[in-house]
Amino acid sequence: MEFIKTSIEIAGIKVMEPVTTATDLLVTAVCFYAFLKLRNNGSPTVKLFKYYFFTMALATFYGGIIGHAFLYLLSFSWKVPGWLMSMASIALIERAAISHAQPLLKPAVGNFFARMNIVELLTLTTVVLLTLNFFFVEAHAAYGLLVVVFSFELFVYNKTKDEGSKLLLVAVLLSAIAATVHLTQFTIDRWFNHLDFSHVLMALAAYVFYLGSSKIPAR
Repeated sequence: MEFIKTSIEIAGIKVMEPVTTATDLLVTAVCFYAFLKLRNNGSPTVKLFKYYFFTMALATFYGGIIGHAFLYLLSFSWKVPGWLMSMASIALIERAAISHAQPLLKPAVGNFFARMNIVELLTLTTVVLLTLNFFFVEAHAAYGLLVVVFSFELFVYNKTKDEGSKLLLVAVLLSAIAATVHLTQFTIDRWFNHLDFSHVLMALAAYVFYLGSSKIPAR
């Protein structure tokens, strides 16, 4: 199905891609809920998950309002702050997974991956700013979730049978399905396109990420 941008008017104000905006805000709501529920958890690893949810809430709110609903009033470059916020959120969830695995790793190994997390974010942020190409944002998310988070949580689960890790692995798989829907542009209807479908799956993945992170014990 051909991708056709939809629009509606509310009180005389044009809103582009209203369903995409609404589903972005659905992800925002789930992430902000997770942030609030985790705010009093003292675990260093859960704190990183908490900041992941907060930054992802900001990114999807910005993306929904600026990147979709009212981008027609602005230039394309206004999308970039939302991209950078989402990249920061992925870096945080990577660091959370590394932190979760660190007690099971040799200190030098854990420290190496923690440093690589920063180098990776700075490198790809520079590439995105130089190219203004969303592909590198997607590549960063795919690497961060499918390689870093999945690998470290699988390692923890194999070592400990941790229930939180199992849920986090499920959440990564849901995120992979969301990415597949986005990349293949699988569209049900012009009013519920691949972006909308992938956002709903992202919201579900975010909730499962919350369930998994909430089961990580304080240490």
